Amino acid sequence: MIFNSKVKKVIDSHMHIYEAIDNDGNLFLNSFDKYVRDNGFSAINVNALPSHDERSTCNNILVAFCKLAGENVYAHGGLVYDSFPAKNPAPRGMDAKSQYLELMDIGFDGMKIFETKPTTYKKIGIELCDEFYEPFFSEAEKDKTHLLVHANDPEDFWDKNPSQWLKDVGWWYGDGTYATNEEVYSHIEKILERHPSLTVTFAHFFFLSCFPERLKGYFEKYKNMCVDLTPGGEMYLAFEANKEYYKQFFKTYSDRILYGTDCSFPCEYDVMESLAERVYRYICTPDTLDAFYSNNIITGLDLPIEHAEKILHGNFIRRVGESPRPINKTALKKYIEKYRHLISDKQMLDAIDMCSKKLL
Repeated sequence: MIFNSKVKKVIDSHMHIYEAIDNDGNLFLNSFDKYVRDNGFSAINVNALPSHDERSTCNNILVAFCKLAGENVYAHGGLVYDSFPAKNPAPRGMDAKSQYLELMDIGFDGMKIFETKPTTYKKIGIELCDEFYEPFFSEAEKDKTHLLVHANDPEDFWDKNPSQWLKDVGWWYGDGTYATNEEVYSHIEKILERHPSLTVTFAHFFFLSCFPERLKGYFEKYKNMCVDLTPGGEMYLAFEANKEYYKQFFKTYSDRILYGTDCSFPCEYDVMESLAERVYRYICTPDTLDAFYSNNIITGLDLPIEHAEKILHGNFIRRVGESPRPINKTALKKYIEKYRHLISDKQMLDAIDMCSKKLL
């Protein structure tokens, strides 16, 4: 168990499931059991990504089954599109608000917004501040439903002279065909201005670790806004470069920061454990650590327990709930029937059928 100092209750607020079967042929249902048990998590939150390039419209269904099969598993669902670019207006019954209500009826605990990842934004072709999404945001604001939002990417992904790695992974946005970094922020700002009470958490520190004063401005203006500590390559290096400033920043805004790892299934177990351990130790200890996705060294903040407890579990519970919502099996069956025709992967369909027989 890695959580052996200061704070023993820890919730991983940011996880994913990518496939139905792992490399050894095992079904995904118990994919996080070892991770949770060995590391002592009190709960995890699994986020669906049905709009992302490598995902499928069935991702919400897999996440719902993961929630149904596990203990202390929260889940955030995502919007489905039947074509790319997306149809605007959406097909009957597939508008954003209707989908949101479906997922809430199933028993999801919140919504994952991946639409403002620049690659996904380009593929969908509808700005997040468009009227297309307005009824959904209005309903989520009214319901105080938690939104976990991936908005933007590191600023250097738009560099005119990118690294070969950025080109190879498809994350270089400087060719003029993508929304710019500032355009994405401006679209998010329009949504927040219209819906200032949204319960929203921006993943990866909102990609503002190099611009903490800007993040402070958002915090002061939008009282229900948080960020998470899901590692990005640039984040913890920026923290380290401004160490004393950030130590005070984390104390001042400890009620606006959530612990998360971005661990995903399938993934090598030691990679998942290493991510979980280093994020935890960065918060709770003064240890020297290997930085994320680089060869650099960082040192932990060693935050006082009253601040660490908020980040590691308190803020998530306050925003999402003391315990996961139960799954409505009838609503899940109805959802599977409605969206089954959009699933072309036979392995995914077989996995859904196996889970349905076992759990529904």
